[in-house]
Amino acid sequence: MIRVVVADDQPLVRAGLSAMLGVEPDIEVVAEAPDGVQAVEAARRLRPDMVCMDVRMPGLDGIAATRELCGPGVEHPIPVLILTTFDVDDYLFGALEAGASGFLLKDAEPTTVVEAVRSVAAGNGTLADTLTKRVVRELLERRRTQPVTAARATELLTARELDILLLLAQGMSNEEIARSLVLEVSTVKSHLARMMPKLGVRSRLQAVVWAYQNRVVDIPT
Repeated sequence: MIRVVVADDQPLVRAGLSAMLGVEPDIEVVAEAPDGVQAVEAARRLRPDMVCMDVRMPGLDGIAATRELCGPGVEHPIPVLILTTFDVDDYLFGALEAGASGFLLKDAEPTTVVEAVRSVAAGNGTLADTLTKRVVRELLERRRTQPVTAARATELLTARELDILLLLAQGMSNEEIARSLVLEVSTVKSHLARMMPKLGVRSRLQAVVWAYQNRVVDIPT
């Protein structure tokens, strides 16, 4: 059972999202929160599998709350999926830098949101296709002024970790990576757990961003 905390300052949205997730046989909403402070408190107390987090909330916004749950220095991070009405680059990149495992707009189809919850809870990242293109464009722009740093990957990672990072950047899940490299899924997860601290990232999505930023993989034109 996937245990979820839902955080949104709008009661109707919060109730609707909870109801939508609650009818799924493998998902249980264990708490709701109207702001970032209560979201962090509930997540730390209940240790859910993931948190669905709004961005604009009183007291503590969703990005700051995400940083407290899964940002740098958090010893036992809890995965966060950002769900927002606001299609703003500052929110998108702020969420990724804070450690979010996924970012969706609230106008996404219900099936897309449910699958995103499952994906994030399973340790995979998720990003809407339109947002992925913007992330790639932003990384391409940043790389124009950055030196080539691909050698950092071979300095930081073992050969097997590098293999996994390259497949991760292709959008593969843990199961697909395991099949491709003829490994157990648990072995892939272990490699990821050792690899991400080396890169200074807290999520699969951040690892992929790191791979593009450091020219480990080429950005499609």
